Amino acid sequence: MGEQILISLSDCLNGYHFLTPESAAKLEQVSKKITAKRNSLLIEQDKIQKDIYFLASGLARVYYETANRQITLDFVSPGGTLISMNSYVHDTPGYENIDLLEDSVVYQIDQKQLFDLYESDIAIANWGRKMAELEFIKAEQRTMSKLFNTAQERYAELLQKYPQYIQRIKLGYIASYLGVSQVTLSRIRANIHSNF
Repeated sequence: MGEQILISLSDCLNGYHFLTPESAAKLEQVSKKITAKRNSLLIEQDKIQKDIYFLASGLARVYYETANRQITLDFVSPGGTLISMNSYVHDTPGYENIDLLEDSVVYQIDQKQLFDLYESDIAIANWGRKMAELEFIKAEQRTMSKLFNTAQERYAELLQKYPQYIQRIKLGYIASYLGVSQVTLSRIRANIHSNF
């Protein structure tokens, strides 16, 4: 399964924008550390999801579901954020599902408590703005990659982004992320690995 990494909440938070120890402590006071089982669905499509999660250990998959298939949008490794941006920004149902690909530890923060801290601590408000900006940039980068890169280029990006995790992600999920069949994914993998 590979070495299990456990990221502290402080490191998750500072991955977006530096927080003073005092401000980080305020966020830690409103957070809960949760151990969750593999295949747990943290965020569900078409529902308002008030909580924000930071992945301390494990792996997660972001996807949406149509009538006949699941389409993988992204994978999240330790230190990453699991959030429904529609619920976070507009308080409306989100379009994504986020499930855990393996047993994981997450830090959970309630949106209302977080928004209350935005009102009382400018450093936390600035951190929240930076987090939202970076999450939107990640979404834009995914869109641009899907529009302009080939499936082979996107697989190479995935290898670069998740070198220690790629073997732990089901091939069907990777094929869905790339928008190809598993047969095509096998050809892409053989082609890339033959060049090493």
